[in-house]
Amino acid sequence: MPSDIEIAQAATMQRINKVALEKLGIAEEHLEPYGHYKAKVSFEYLDSLKDRKNGKLILVTAISPTPAGEGKTTTTVGLGDALNHIGKKAVICLREPSLGPVFGVKGGAAGGGYAQVVPMEDINLHFTGDFGAIQLANNLLAALIDNHINHGNELGIDVRRIQWKRVLDMNDRALRDITIALGGTANGYPREDGFDIVVASEVMAIFCLATSIEDLKKRLGNIVIGYTRDQKPVCARDLSAHGAMTVLLKDALKPNLVQTLENNPAFIHGGPFANIAHGCNSVIATQAALKLGDYVVTEAGFGADLGAEKFVDIKCRKSGLRPSAAVIVATVRAMKYHGGADLKTITTENVDALAKGIVNLERHVENVSKNYGIPCVVSINKFTSDTKAELDLLYDRMKKMGVPVVLASHWGEGGKGAAELANIVVGLCEEKSEFKFVYEDKDTLWEKVNKIAKTIYRASEVTADTKVRAQIKRLQDDGYGHYPVCVAKTQSSFSTDPSLRGAPVGHVVNVREVRLAAGAEFVVMVCGDIMTMPGLPKIPSANKIDIVNGKVVGLF
Repeated sequence: MPSDIEIAQAATMQRINKVALEKLGIAEEHLEPYGHYKAKVSFEYLDSLKDRKNGKLILVTAISPTPAGEGKTTTTVGLGDALNHIGKKAVICLREPSLGPVFGVKGGAAGGGYAQVVPMEDINLHFTGDFGAIQLANNLLAALIDNHINHGNELGIDVRRIQWKRVLDMNDRALRDITIALGGTANGYPREDGFDIVVASEVMAIFCLATSIEDLKKRLGNIVIGYTRDQKPVCARDLSAHGAMTVLLKDALKPNLVQTLENNPAFIHGGPFANIAHGCNSVIATQAALKLGDYVVTEAGFGADLGAEKFVDIKCRKSGLRPSAAVIVATVRAMKYHGGADLKTITTENVDALAKGIVNLERHVENVSKNYGIPCVVSINKFTSDTKAELDLLYDRMKKMGVPVVLASHWGEGGKGAAELANIVVGLCEEKSEFKFVYEDKDTLWEKVNKIAKTIYRASEVTADTKVRAQIKRLQDDGYGHYPVCVAKTQSSFSTDPSLRGAPVGHVVNVREVRLAAGAEFVVMVCGDIMTMPGLPKIPSANKIDIVNGKVVGLF
């Protein structure tokens, strides 16, 4: 079978204005094209949709990620194509890929096989420049902070208490902790600083939660960049930064429209990581899709303990969105890995390893169906190495949980390979949902992180040193206690230890750092050893990416 990029490059794409008109009814004058195959949709047109009825929202999530791969984005695209294949009007909503994973180890985020969004190279690389705009807005604020201090520091900013970091959309561990303004008085006041990756920026989170230009500007103004010596917060609006930041983001905030290999519409907009941010595409894109389609398929990053929890407790809480059904993606080989099998042997039949590793899937199913209250189906990306004995065990275990299981082959067959999944999802959307949050707004910040850790991760306790506990209490006392909590932790385990596979219980979640995201309106609890600026592996994907005879190669 051809590689993903070869399949994408061989695709017969339609002009995006044709896809918009024929599939969504959007006339050409409402599009702002970026070439022939991608476009932004105007705010004026989006405003005209407000009185339309919403379609059904379907969340695609997964088991805890493994090096074996699960195929969550591929399933999202495949399900969208499958719904259209069975005669439904469906729209896909995805996040934009970050260049860090593209050139690192994970690769892009445009699906795979015959379930992809295209143009694949554009989407995985610079796309429409949204991430560049977010990076510039973030770094403009950083520059204005240091400029204000250099010119007298009228606001009395304590340089030891500046919270705002610069960002770069690349994995570069050397920039995690740096010293700036060296070289003399002309370069400002030296201080410790650092870089996060763009997708971890609060500007990215704000971008994905804002509902309008006005809301975006207000949220940007609310960013707390640091504190004075007497512990008073200093906001971006105090530096008169939010207006210029909004100008940099005004075009980026319009959702991007592209297509699948089967010429079905897909919105791809925003891209926060789910292990260090809230991991969902923009509210604006999701709301637009719900007005334009009868079914909207979206995904939340990583496993259902991270992306799905934040989808529920942050995105849905803030936007009023409510999913009608959920799809939990898994593979037999990934579950064998969770059961202790070595990567080199996961294609060999191993019922014992599967029996041990399937507990990871069971935990996610229980969380989605009971703790989030969303009707769900398990979608298994089928591999030729899967055996009858292994599949029989899987069916038996899921039957005991009362959850349907589907073997999907959209990777190799496109939409028709997920037709059974699509029909089941349509049925689930008609069931009564008992959607619920993991915690309530009125719970304290400490109660919220404890409920997430104990209910979703099955931890025995949450710990934090005296300094961190004092920070949490200070945020509570300062009026931020009603904010949701965004847990930043490893995606590889329910615990904060990436080596603990399966479904560990009784572990301890340690909160090592607390970050206020006042503009995004949540509080980040950084747990374990998670980094907000990742590093590159020994042999990064960048080493394989090239351009040969005018074509990009090595991208996946």
